Amino acid sequence: MIIHLKNEVNSSEAAQIASEIKAFHIVYNNRNVLITGSGVKEVPVTIESKVDEFWVFPNDMQLSSKKYQSEKREVKIGKITIGGTTNNTVLIGGPCSVESEEQIRSSAELLVSMGLSTLRGGCYKPRTSPYSFQGLELEGLKLLAKMREEYGLNVITEVRDATQIDQIIEYSDVIQVGAKAMYDQGILRACAKTKKPVLIKRGFGSTLQEFVQAAEFVLSGGNENVILCERGLRTFETGTRFTLDLCGVAWLQEYTNLPIILDPSHAMGYAYGVPSLARACVAMGVDGLLIEAHPNPKVAKSDASQQLDHTEFAALLGTLRPVAASVGYKMI
Repeated sequence: MIIHLKNEVNSSEAAQIASEIKAFHIVYNNRNVLITGSGVKEVPVTIESKVDEFWVFPNDMQLSSKKYQSEKREVKIGKITIGGTTNNTVLIGGPCSVESEEQIRSSAELLVSMGLSTLRGGCYKPRTSPYSFQGLELEGLKLLAKMREEYGLNVITEVRDATQIDQIIEYSDVIQVGAKAMYDQGILRACAKTKKPVLIKRGFGSTLQEFVQAAEFVLSGGNENVILCERGLRTFETGTRFTLDLCGVAWLQEYTNLPIILDPSHAMGYAYGVPSLARACVAMGVDGLLIEAHPNPKVAKSDASQQLDHTEFAALLGTLRPVAASVGYKMI
């Protein structure tokens, strides 16, 4: 249940009420809001006189539900905005991992030359094998921040555990919670304490309900700037790395108020299929794409097979813009 308290109830009193009824208390649109579990179906009699309006939900998809807020949430990333009524599709490009200044600078220059705004690059890599490249860590973050300063780009990078949140906040514009960290409540609760945009990737074995509930951890902590990212599910198929769930995307668009970004690179696992998947994603009217591109994928230290080279990435954008325009969106 979500409860909007009356305007005359101050934040101190609202916090006391929240403690009494064991509810989350956040300030949303300058209003004191209480959120309880979905098992609560009626407003407690003790606070009825303090309540302005309330919503009852069948499950714990609450703040993210279109039943609560029918309009898509608007999220600002640096100088750009996605979600809301903007009809922007942000193309986020860059390598899987930040490997050197020369490599990430080449990626930054590519994006600027194409009129794009947002650079991706992993610095803390949650690899399945301990022997794989683990990322440049703080050195990589500083390189991303340097590109942001020199080229005016937004930067997005992944957090591997909650101890890195402060560094990620300092050096990036968007905190990425990866598929392997979607269930990490330490990371999610730490993200809730900042106002930085948080992009949550769907776990490859997660239901849509579980995916959205991960977002609720961040929203219920007071951070309204949450973006969902579909990146493919693990199915019985072995010909591709994962299976991109466009049916799930349609469901999210229908029932949630959160901006949605898709990651065809991780879903496909092979560069040859990324352009076709990307065009299908844009045709759905999504809010963004996360696509891996490397100056020389053959020497990439992680996920080499799925990264486009810069020529392929530039060619892809040329095919995406008319698709976006056909559904009333603009690639930025």
